[in-house]
Amino acid sequence: MTQRIQIDQLEPKAYKPLFELESYLETSNLSVDHLHLIKIKSSFINGCGFCIDMHTKEALRVGESNLRIFQLNAFETSNVFSDEEKVLLQMTKEITLIHQNGLSEATYNKATKYFDEHYMAQIIMAICAINTWNRIAISTLKPF
Repeated sequence: MTQRIQIDQLEPKAYKPLFELESYLETSNLSVDHLHLIKIKSSFINGCGFCIDMHTKEALRVGESNLRIFQLNAFETSNVFSDEEKVLLQMTKEITLIHQNGLSEATYNKATKYFDEHYMAQIIMAICAINTWNRIAISTLKPF
């Protein structure tokens, strides 16, 4: 592969607000498990090897199981995720694939049964953040 620009080195100030968003998310009410599921699922959908590598390693370090990571692509039919986690993963899928139909009314309504408005906002921001990181890593062929 050809070497491409590395925005973090060329324009470090452009990364500053992204790091601030990450810092906010780490101090938000989002559970560590939920944050890792969002980051890994979105990175799988987008095919971001750099982010998959980083976030699966992070998740494993804090106790996530290999089995759950392996089954993320079949979460709808898997029995290793709770109903709450399945809604979270469905939100991640629909928002990551926003161009298809967006966040559906059905998924949004299911999510309101598990999450309050603040938690929903934090979920959406986490999904947006990882999608931004995926797009940067993929477009620049971020080495890992």
